[in-house]
Amino acid sequence: MPPSCEKSLMRIMPPMPPLRSHTRLPLYHDFLLTAVVASSRRCISTGARQSDAPTETYEATRLKSLNPRPRKPLTKEQRDFLSSALRVNQTGELAATLIYTAQTPPLVNAHPHLRPLMAHMYDQEAGHLKTFNSLITKHRVRPTALYPLWSLMATGLGWSTAIMGREAAMACTEAVETEIGEHYNNQIRSLLEMFEQWEAEGYEVGTEFRDLISTLRRIRDEELEHLDHAIEHDAKEARPYWLLTSLIRAGCRGAIWTSERV
Repeated sequence: MPPSCEKSLMRIMPPMPPLRSHTRLPLYHDFLLTAVVASSRRCISTGARQSDAPTETYEATRLKSLNPRPRKPLTKEQRDFLSSALRVNQTGELAATLIYTAQTPPLVNAHPHLRPLMAHMYDQEAGHLKTFNSLITKHRVRPTALYPLWSLMATGLGWSTAIMGREAAMACTEAVETEIGEHYNNQIRSLLEMFEQWEAEGYEVGTEFRDLISTLRRIRDEELEHLDHAIEHDAKEARPYWLLTSLIRAGCRGAIWTSERV
């Protein structure tokens, strides 16, 4: 090409930029690469933290299981309270089964429709008695020394109120269950106060004590169910209602007080 033509061509065409090495990424690729690397680092870091989290939780749980909270030994007063509670509860449930046993024949003969109700209440009381028989045996609690006396009095109360009529028999149930329900409430309240004190001091409340609370609540609720049945079947129509229920309730309180101690 003539020199004049070459010069003309150079004036028309802009100069070409210097060639980059094929191994070097363009500038915008460099920018994206930086972002991708940073994102990858964040992902790796996050993944590491997530994988460590279960390990920390497991380790904390393992240490906690190796160092459980201690359990506070019972004081003499607390042991005496629990022993008297189990003793009087067993006595009360024995009396209840004997009352229903004595009431059922004359009451069902006169009012056959009451047979299912009497059987239902008796079965529940028998279950309560079985529970407390098991507990006093397990914990080696001495039963009341007045077992024969309470048995005789409960049988006499059941038979005499049934002879007086359906309303008197139901009034007897109402009076007895009113006192028994209040008695169980007092026991539950005392135990809950004891447990709250232990937990405030950093002690563990054992499963056995929590099971005892659940048992007392269940039995109390069933006793109060009997109270409702008695009222539904005209307990308040008994004559003389006030005198009859007052005497029975006073007798129950006396039996509870005595059985806690003897």
